[in-house]
Amino acid sequence: MPYQELELDHNKKFEQILKDAYVDPKKEVDYPPVAISMGSTGGERDLPICVGTYGNFSFIQAPPKSRKTFLVSLMASAYISGSNHYSERMLGHSDGKMTIHYDTEQGEFHAQRVFGRIDKMAGGLETYKPYSLREYTPQERLEFIDWHINRVDNLGLVIIDGIADLINDVNDINASNELVQYLMKWTKELKIHIITVIHSNYNSMKPTGHLGSFLEKKTETQISVKVDEEDDGITIVTCMRSRGQPFDKFSFRIKNGIPYIDKQINLPEEGSYINL
Repeated sequence: MPYQELELDHNKKFEQILKDAYVDPKKEVDYPPVAISMGSTGGERDLPICVGTYGNFSFIQAPPKSRKTFLVSLMASAYISGSNHYSERMLGHSDGKMTIHYDTEQGEFHAQRVFGRIDKMAGGLETYKPYSLREYTPQERLEFIDWHINRVDNLGLVIIDGIADLINDVNDINASNELVQYLMKWTKELKIHIITVIHSNYNSMKPTGHLGSFLEKKTETQISVKVDEEDDGITIVTCMRSRGQPFDKFSFRIKNGIPYIDKQINLPEEGSYINL
C-alpha cells in the first residue's frame, strides 16, 4: 500500500478513536448496570453491592478441587433466576438476558452434571446455554467464543470455566495480555459481564502465571474460594479485590450435590479487601 494511502487509513482510524475514547470530565456518568449483587449498602439510597456489572469481568481463583465450580453454579443460577433459595442474598439482574457457559476442562459426563445442576437451580429457564470445549485446541476455543458471543442476541452473562485453556501457556506474557484484551473488548462492545475461573498457585493466594497477574490488574472483582480449615464441609468465599464496595465474605455448603449459601460472615480478615 502506498505511503499516502496508509497514512490516510491511520488518520481515519485514529480520528475515530479520538471520538470514541473521549470522556467529558464534566458529564455525570451513571454507574454501570448491575449484573450480580450480594446484599446492599443500606441507608437512605440502599444500593446493591456489586459482584459484577455489565461492561466488566470478574474472576474466581482457587486451588484445584476447592469447589470453584460450585460457586459458579451459585452465581449462574442467581443471575438466571434473579433469586432462588440456594443463593440467599446473592441476586441476579438479568432481565431475561441470555447466559452462555463454556467449560474447557471437564469431560462430557462431569460437564453435563455441572450444567444440569445450574439448570435445576435456576428453574430450567431457556436463557441458559452451556457448551463443553475440552476437545478443542486453545486457539480454536478462543476463536469459537469470539465468533459465538457476537452472534447471540440479548446476551447478558458469559462464563468461561477454565480461562487458562484459551492459551497454550499462562506464563506467556504476550498471549496472556492478548487474552485479557479480548475480555475487555468483549465486555465493552457487547455490554456483558464475564465470569472467568483460574487456578491459584500452590500454597498461595496468587492466581497462576502471567495470565493471573493480568487478570488481577484489569478485573472488576477478584474472588477467592477455599475450603474451611476447621470444617471441610464449609467453603469460604472472599472478595479479594473490587473496584467498588466489596461484598461481605460468605460461606456455602453442599447438600445432595447442590450448593447453598450457608451464612453471612461479617468479620473480614485484616487486609482481605483491596479497593482498586
